[in-house]
Amino acid sequence: MDLKHRLLTGIFAFLFSLVSFSQILEPVTWKHSIEQISDKDYEITFTASIDDGWYVYSQEEPDGIGPIPTLFTFNNQEGNYKLQGETSEPKVEPKFDKVFELDLKKFQGEADFKQRITVLNPDLNLIEVIVDYQTCNDEKCIPGDFTFRITLDGSEVEVAEATVDERSERMSKALELNIKGLDKYQAKTEEEQSYFSIFLLGFLGGLIALLTPCVFPMIPLTVSFFTKSSGDSNKGLVNSLLYGFFIFLIYVLLSLPFHVLDSLDPGILNNISTNVTLNIIFFIIFIVFAFSFFGYYELTLPQSWSAAMDSKANKIGGFIGIFFMALTLAIVSFSCTGPILGTLLGSSLTADGGAMQLSMGMSGFGLALALPFSLFAMFPKWLNSLPKSGGWLNTVKVVLGFIELALALKFLSNADLVEHWGLLKREVFIGLWIVITIGLVLYLFGKIKFPHDGPIGKLSKYRITTALLFLAFAIYLIPGLTNTKHANLKLLSGFPPPLFYSLYDKSSDCPLDLNCYKDLELGLAQAKQQDKPILLDFTGWACVNCRKMEEQVWSTTDVYEMLSENYVIISLYVDDKKLLPEEEQFQYLRPNGTVKDIETIGDKWATLQTINFKNNSQPYYVLMDYNLELLNVTNAYEPNPDDFYEWLKTGLENYNK
Repeated sequence: MDLKHRLLTGIFAFLFSLVSFSQILEPVTWKHSIEQISDKDYEITFTASIDDGWYVYSQEEPDGIGPIPTLFTFNNQEGNYKLQGETSEPKVEPKFDKVFELDLKKFQGEADFKQRITVLNPDLNLIEVIVDYQTCNDEKCIPGDFTFRITLDGSEVEVAEATVDERSERMSKALELNIKGLDKYQAKTEEEQSYFSIFLLGFLGGLIALLTPCVFPMIPLTVSFFTKSSGDSNKGLVNSLLYGFFIFLIYVLLSLPFHVLDSLDPGILNNISTNVTLNIIFFIIFIVFAFSFFGYYELTLPQSWSAAMDSKANKIGGFIGIFFMALTLAIVSFSCTGPILGTLLGSSLTADGGAMQLSMGMSGFGLALALPFSLFAMFPKWLNSLPKSGGWLNTVKVVLGFIELALALKFLSNADLVEHWGLLKREVFIGLWIVITIGLVLYLFGKIKFPHDGPIGKLSKYRITTALLFLAFAIYLIPGLTNTKHANLKLLSGFPPPLFYSLYDKSSDCPLDLNCYKDLELGLAQAKQQDKPILLDFTGWACVNCRKMEEQVWSTTDVYEMLSENYVIISLYVDDKKLLPEEEQFQYLRPNGTVKDIETIGDKWATLQTINFKNNSQPYYVLMDYNLELLNVTNAYEPNPDDFYEWLKTGLENYNK
């Protein structure tokens, strides 16, 4: 196996881990078949059966730091046969991988890899092939390997029970740490992710849309129409409630086509939202939306659409007529709601929930938009409390224009990260956001004007308050321009480029410049010398969720101080493919009877993790003392800094006892 591939073999083992599992995961099973083509030519088919929701990656090497490619190694040192060409694989189109931000080929369900060989030795009876691969789902990735033992006639191979020499057995035994307290401290489990947060975001978007010039003036007009035109207050109330329901329903229905796309290809929604070309198109569209909000031009759907819907509403009447009235509102208000929905669409499709999250977001948006029409129909006196339409509606629209400019940069950033153009390094991105925010503050204070702005007299307290809030936001962004621990803006996680995509050179390979040890024995010795508990950190160089923990959780003041002052951190990188000294390399006999070659540092730490904790995903955290006694439950991806701090605090208290 070449060194580059071995360097990558463990990278994805810890990529999406959100939870520690108390079992060793094996989502891929392998089998083979062989077909004789001619007297000396054979075709071997290697079939990967992949569990639902999991992927195996192509043999192609990615550009830059990417996932582990699948690699077939043929043990043919004696030259008993000759390979004809390269190992073939299923033809699939590359799909954007949001973790590595690359277009990658990956397989799901079942994948056949084929290799033709020409037999040179007529006495050949056994071919041994090793496949190294990685398998990933939306939560974690795991490295794997499998050894094929293939006979030319397809018969079963009598496999002798695997054995290792005494030296390997002794060194394997040394990996058993005899951790104390495993029976006492069970691993934490992950709670199911709720869609409530995306629903609330959609609801917030709907509330914002209500305050735009396209929607707000329609509320009293529409409610008055229903309550007065029927002549029957009860019937008017029912019609108004129905009108609100249809508004909600229309926005939910808008998300249904994405469920169809999602069912045809579960990865298509992410591909749509993160494709380089589409991201650039979205960037341009959002810029166009922004300048429309600024008042330089008006964007509307074709007037014939709204006219046709309005005509149908008048002709048909009844429930169906009310539905077409709601549809007319959706079309007429598009110039204000479209950009907000576009933001919701983009953020939903880039999230793991795909179409379902989009539906939840659209439901929240539709509900917020529909509620006023129903509530004011139920309580018509409330209409008197509504502020009158005026210049403040245009102010809301311009503010949204600035927000659209900021969001447009996110789409350009996606494309930049994929193509590695280096246009929007983290500090450049944040700097542009600061400029946009300052521009918004100047607008709110009346220093900048746009086409539809009227004369500004005395600034209202609401306008001043909003300006001060955005000014505070600009100040919050400033540390993001520095090369300090304060550069991590955890409230904006996921929007700016990652910390490593920086204008600054990053010299330290320890998280947040904390003092860490990358060797277990050295770390244990330091913990004993310093009389401190240990945070055993099973991690990886390219582990995205590991980086999220370090940048968003470890970086918080309480957690950072707790780690720096009270703990010895031992970071064991299970993807470290630096070769062990030859005298430290050995073979490990797995419980399933197969043998694993422990050749690299990462091999050693990954095996140590699986032996002692029956777990092979990262990040994975263990609190223990230098006598290897657990101090708290093991932990994994814990995005709540307070919970992680309490976990560390409990471990420290148990140590001090």
